[in-house]
Amino acid sequence: MRFIVTGGCGFVGQAICRELVEHLPDAHVVAFDNLRRAGSELNRQELARRGVVVVHGDVRCQSDVDALGDCDWLIDAAAEPSVLAGTAAMAGRGAGSRQLLEHNLLGTVNLLEAAARRRAGIVILSTSRVYSITALTSVPLREHAAAFEVDPTVATLPHGVTQQGITEDFSTAAPVSLYGATKLASEALAFEYADLAGVPVIVNRCGVLAGAGQFGRADQGIFSWWIHSWARRRPLRYIGFGGRGLQVRDCLHPADLARLVILQARSATGPCRSLLNVSGGTASATSLAQLSAWCSQRLGNHDVAGSSEERPYDLPCVVLDHTRATSLHGWTPEHHAHTIFEEIARHAERHPDWLDITGG
Repeated sequence: MRFIVTGGCGFVGQAICRELVEHLPDAHVVAFDNLRRAGSELNRQELARRGVVVVHGDVRCQSDVDALGDCDWLIDAAAEPSVLAGTAAMAGRGAGSRQLLEHNLLGTVNLLEAAARRRAGIVILSTSRVYSITALTSVPLREHAAAFEVDPTVATLPHGVTQQGITEDFSTAAPVSLYGATKLASEALAFEYADLAGVPVIVNRCGVLAGAGQFGRADQGIFSWWIHSWARRRPLRYIGFGGRGLQVRDCLHPADLARLVILQARSATGPCRSLLNVSGGTASATSLAQLSAWCSQRLGNHDVAGSSEERPYDLPCVVLDHTRATSLHGWTPEHHAHTIFEEIARHAERHPDWLDITGG
């Protein structure tokens, strides 16, 4: 099988490339990347050593995509991944709104067109940020063990909410952020192309990805950034929700995501469509306060300030329920939260300048 992984030299893309060549001996893997982000060049060298063909190009450029040739599967891991992209908060630091739309929407359209012409399956890596901000802030929560969690005493939970988290049926009504809107629109377009072209389309809505080697930005990988910042004794703050660090996310290792992608590619036939939450689930759900307690034990004490500042896209608790992925594919994440944290901590000790290298 021939795979093209866009964003193949990014944190997630390179992990998928590595798992493909490790677990599918007959796979021919092409990593397609614009190498714009700091740290991409390091991944490019490692992938080349593993036999992955690295091609420099941009998903926004149709001729670059066309030059890639035929494939069996096109895996879209190329994106502007920050929920703050296109906002005033990112002025001078990242993508403006136009760049965001070009990267995350126009780029996806180019890939969908290419997949349709080549009769190739396509995997879209989406995000928990497609879920409605208003609906998420209305989920009944309680404080327990220095973290927010879905309140187990509520008899009737909102539609799309279980004790395991947010399901695929949860509301995607606006607002979801400009970033979330580009991913949600990409999902809809992908399914339209699936019907028109008769090819398999898979959409994986991912929780917060985390692991060693993640590029260092708080808005793109909070677990990695927090541990690296703690190790360097950089200033840290709990922002919003009382300034106590109770806000919660699940964390997902990219190797676990890659394992699912392989299962999906092996089992998909014909013009099928699939939409799944892919997450570490409640087993990996961790608040910033809990993460700080782990950091203190592993890396030594460090003060964290509290701030009452409220930011428009911050959410108190987002944990994705991956029951559907488990039921369909027998998939469960193998990397537990503390295993992921330890991996990141070791990386931080080996690379004390990582945040400087990767823009954190």
